[in-house]
Amino acid sequence: MVIQYKCPGCGADMQYDSQSQKLKCDSCGREMDVEDAIYSGTDVDESSSKDVPELELYSAEHIPDEAEFERIAPEQGASTYADDEGRQYMCKNCGAVVVTTADTIATHCSFCGAPVMLGDRLTGQLAPAKILPFEISREQAGEAFRKWCHNGRLTPRGFMSADRVKNITGMYVPFWLYDLEGNGEADATATRVRTYTRGDYIYTETKYYHVYRRVHLSYRGVPADASKKMDDTLMDRLEPFPYEKLKSFQVPYLAGYLAEKYDHTDEDMMPRVNARVNNYADEYLRSTISGYSTVSFNRKDIHLQKVNAHYTLLPVWMVCYDYQDTEHIFAMNGQTGKIVGKPPLSKEKIAAWFAGISAGVFALFRLITLLLT
Repeated sequence: MVIQYKCPGCGADMQYDSQSQKLKCDSCGREMDVEDAIYSGTDVDESSSKDVPELELYSAEHIPDEAEFERIAPEQGASTYADDEGRQYMCKNCGAVVVTTADTIATHCSFCGAPVMLGDRLTGQLAPAKILPFEISREQAGEAFRKWCHNGRLTPRGFMSADRVKNITGMYVPFWLYDLEGNGEADATATRVRTYTRGDYIYTETKYYHVYRRVHLSYRGVPADASKKMDDTLMDRLEPFPYEKLKSFQVPYLAGYLAEKYDHTDEDMMPRVNARVNNYADEYLRSTISGYSTVSFNRKDIHLQKVNAHYTLLPVWMVCYDYQDTEHIFAMNGQTGKIVGKPPLSKEKIAAWFAGISAGVFALFRLITLLLT
């Protein structure tokens, strides 16, 4: 089932605009609220491919309540499609066949460029609960990419091509956001050391204390990247995302961007989340014991359990490319503009840049010397 949103004014394709936070037609400039677009853009011919399952069109009624995500069945992560299964869909715009991987939920038609959302992959257990829409536009991401590359001043010759900037891709990365609660308990031996002088002698006084702490722990919105294709370390470095801006998922937010469904269920990601949160809890427990010279833990127990796990799509601008057999990645948080990655640098250009600075400093030094003599 292909979902495409057509402009009511001119019939052109509409895309989600990060600046206005609405669907926008690039042809006539008409804008439409996301809420209004849910019911107006899904008039689809489902006979385009025999492989397309006959499902009802997407509507707001299919969005599950948050309560349904408190206990998510672990088998739902890849229950609908095999890992290597591809699907064909028909573009409403030009009639071309759109071939996708099993994980794709939003893409573009390779022939006419029209944004395409695959509705049968956005319903039931595959429907995200929340989404964080883009606020950084493609133009802003392109300008940031140029600055990141120092406008080509220090990158190798030919690296800053127009194609590279044009290939910046806006994509929604699948995440699980966890709410966890529990308790932490610590038993420690602490000391306070005091040194003082009396007459000709220096005394050191050490007092020992038995310290006990018990704390209630509550964590909201702990993220875990649920895509096999995305590097977990890269995604961690793009944090934090402003989760207070999360919205209930609606299909129009995907128009004009790429998106994929999750590969890992919430149960799959629990070991990684537990390890991460245990570090937070450990730091917090330690912070509650202060004012001592030394602290030695005799026992420390942290018990956390999942309350909720929300399937969420988070916005990322990305450029992945190979240069001289080395992969380079530019990644930008689509909400905050935070950038992760390292561009290739030209040793020759860097040497010339330092030589120019050195020459300028030397000339300035000589000028100051002449003025003072």
